[in-house]
Amino acid sequence: MYAYKHASKELEPKYLLACIWEGQEGSFLLWTIWHSILGIFIMLKSKEWEAPVMTVISLAQFFLLMMILGIYVFDVRIGNSLFTLTRNEISGPIFGRSDYLSFIKDGVGLNILLRNYWMVIHPPVLFLGFASAIIPFAYAYAGLQTKRYGEWIKPVLPYALFSALVLGVGIMMGGKWAYESLSFGGYWAWDPVENASLVPWLILIAGLHTMVIYKATGHSLRMSYLFAILTFVFILYSTFLTRTGILGDTSVHAFTEAGKAINIMIGLFVGAFTVPVLFLYFKNLRKIPAEIREEKTNSREFWMFIGSLVFFLSALFIIAKTSLPVFNKIFGSKLAPPEDLEFSYNKVMVLVAIIIGLLTAITQYLKYKSTASGYLLKQIALPTLLALVITAILHFVYPMEYYKQGIGFLIAIEIALFAAIYAVLANAGYIWLGLKGNFKAAGASFSHIGFGLMLVGILISSSNKQIISDSKVNGINLPTATDPMTKQQDNPLENLTLIRQVPTRMGPYEVTFLKDSLGNEKGRKFYQLLFEKKMLPIK
Repeated sequence: MYAYKHASKELEPKYLLACIWEGQEGSFLLWTIWHSILGIFIMLKSKEWEAPVMTVISLAQFFLLMMILGIYVFDVRIGNSLFTLTRNEISGPIFGRSDYLSFIKDGVGLNILLRNYWMVIHPPVLFLGFASAIIPFAYAYAGLQTKRYGEWIKPVLPYALFSALVLGVGIMMGGKWAYESLSFGGYWAWDPVENASLVPWLILIAGLHTMVIYKATGHSLRMSYLFAILTFVFILYSTFLTRTGILGDTSVHAFTEAGKAINIMIGLFVGAFTVPVLFLYFKNLRKIPAEIREEKTNSREFWMFIGSLVFFLSALFIIAKTSLPVFNKIFGSKLAPPEDLEFSYNKVMVLVAIIIGLLTAITQYLKYKSTASGYLLKQIALPTLLALVITAILHFVYPMEYYKQGIGFLIAIEIALFAAIYAVLANAGYIWLGLKGNFKAAGASFSHIGFGLMLVGILISSSNKQIISDSKVNGINLPTATDPMTKQQDNPLENLTLIRQVPTRMGPYEVTFLKDSLGNEKGRKFYQLLFEKKMLPIK
């Protein structure tokens, strides 16, 4: 039945592979497989921590397998199996025949929006990130359960780094898919499902930094516990948001309602991992070692902790806004999201980008515990000057023209761009001058450079978007319908109607609609367009 609902003969082999994780059941199976593989590494490499860590992973496996069990208890089905037979799911006279399969010529096929190569690799990578987030959580539980409060940090750091890397890559792959296949107008629209994957990553990054602080100075152990626990808790909460149907009216790619029984199981999954471990954490909070002395404001650990706190608070801000449908469901309210949803996020997150960019640039040059007076200014003088010069050059050569939200927001974007460029140059300078080109010790600096470059790309690409499909060019202003996916009506002025074989101006291009074809796949139509660059001025 699962193959019938998600596959069809017309699909290319790569899309047949993607059919496996298109549905609820397949994605739960994928998550389970990753847990199994990660569990093998724990059993091979972490003998002294194996028992408590594998207890947590095994409990997660129990819940995930219940989701795909597919058996009936009285009239209630526990989970949805991938292996139920079509004749048991669809009633009809042909299913009484032994040769009923000969009457089923083809399957329904993969959703049109999912027929994209990124969907072949994005879900497996993202679910590996989700699955690996359980390991820091499990080690945090192990530290509390065995009373070895600080010993778990060292063995968990490689797993936490791996999880942050994979989850981050998975999120970026999803952004690329959204850019190509969804009508977001870009790679990020603060869609609830996007946010649900971003929030755990932000908390995990905060936790990584507090773990490094504890390893170097003994500070921030309690926050390391909290961040490790909340990372997986919010992974589970994102599962609740995306799989119970609660986001059906607010997200274009949440799963639909799966049934009351499986929704209850997802709720139990979230509760079983959230309540007991947080209770254990707060019960043992006073026993968790903490340095009595305050960090100095000229120390590296102080500003690393501030950066972690900024990541954490931004995650709470995002999840609070994303959870509006949950709030409405619980309290029966009818609160509506702001009219300009993207700007409601962006006006806060641009400030986060400024703070994180500056901290990423400067903190590397500070010493743990204390930094000599005058040392920092001497080290950062050159990167600061270069960042200012490059930002000024970009301002004149490739100016930001995002006037939509007013001059104040445009200035904030310019400052954020400076902070991002500053982060790249300062960390490159630290590798060259501070570490004397020792690449083996420069892992953090390379990560910061990558993060800074990502911020530069985000700011430039998001702030200089220009609509060139403007119907005012040919005067054909047809009314547009409501998009069935986004529930929003397109602006007719932002759509260019093309007439077959009639060249039409589109920004610096002349575009001609040549022909169309139904192609070889059901439900898909392909349009052949000829773009010729004419370098016409854009007004």
